[in-house]
Amino acid sequence: MTTPSDIDAGSDRQTHITKLTLTNFRNYAALSVDLEPGPVVLTGDNGAGKTNLLEAVSLFTPGRGLRRAPYADVASEGGDGGFALHARLDGPAGQVDIGTGVSGGEPGESGRRVRINGAPARSAEDMLEWLRVMWLTPAMDALFTGPAGDRRRFLDRLVLTIDAGHAQRALDYEKAMRGRNRLLADGSRDDAWFEAIETQMAETGTAIAAARAELVRLLAAMIERLPAGSPFPQADIGLAGDMEAEIATMAAVDVEEKFRRALAAGRERDRAAGRALEGPHRSDLVVRHRPKAMPAELCSTGEQKALLVGIILSHARLTGEMSGMAPILLLDEIAAHLDGGRRAALFSILEELNCQAFMTGTDAALFSSLAGRAQFLSVDHGMVTRTA
Repeated sequence: MTTPSDIDAGSDRQTHITKLTLTNFRNYAALSVDLEPGPVVLTGDNGAGKTNLLEAVSLFTPGRGLRRAPYADVASEGGDGGFALHARLDGPAGQVDIGTGVSGGEPGESGRRVRINGAPARSAEDMLEWLRVMWLTPAMDALFTGPAGDRRRFLDRLVLTIDAGHAQRALDYEKAMRGRNRLLADGSRDDAWFEAIETQMAETGTAIAAARAELVRLLAAMIERLPAGSPFPQADIGLAGDMEAEIATMAAVDVEEKFRRALAAGRERDRAAGRALEGPHRSDLVVRHRPKAMPAELCSTGEQKALLVGIILSHARLTGEMSGMAPILLLDEIAAHLDGGRRAALFSILEELNCQAFMTGTDAALFSSLAGRAQFLSVDHGMVTRTA
């Protein structure tokens, strides 16, 4: 069987979903819809299930999807508590079938299973060999003004779309940090336990910081390619965090050792705080509006949206150049927040990126310029029909 690794990274064949099937997912008891390459426009009333379809597609990548909802919450009411999703994918490596879901009564959040061409996958990260998915939702409009944790999750999603190993590093770091927090809460003074856990935190934490720093470097270079005067202004992006700053000037082994020593020296302080006060879990993504020389959080709502769209589009271009496949983009309620000029620019850039982009909206007229270039689907409470 052909695998993605056999494909020349220069291939311009689009990676796209040709058939999407949902079973007991949100308001879809059973749905099967054929899809075409390029833009897919989903229109319908609020609450009809448009975002639910995007959420289903977002689960064909590691993590809990664009809503980060517990799996029990996405299963249809009245079912057995499970759900199933299936995508038939066409791309540079040919056709592949990917299935994922949770069996009814499966305990905990670790119950999601993935099958690729009928065979169990080793982990959810295996899906990244076949497709990359990135999204932009109305909830992200407050990204620059909201808590740092939201920006870290956004940053790590950007990293994951480029670097498939990032998810496991993040999981290992979180697991080690939780173990250390438990030792602190229990009043343990067992130096051997602390040293073992802190060594793991230092190793994985340094790898996380390095991956983030590399992503920011690559993305900044891609943003430089945006033309001056673009409807989506250039953003200056950076990282606020000791480890990320040190990665730029120190050898990784030295950063790791410095962090390990800091954890050991800070045990009593962290015990009083109830958590680790140093590490990549405290870092932040910093964004500035370059043409205005203004921090993103001080820009207008429209300017923040334009900055965010520009970052997403630059990242999509970066993903395509690095992986050989442009990501599938999920753009929820995107047109309503952009004026006519920016909508036209967005549609043109999506065509240039050669990606499948799912876009939702209540007003089909906002997408009228895509007539003949996009697939239009009407969503009505569990039913999806093709429209002119």
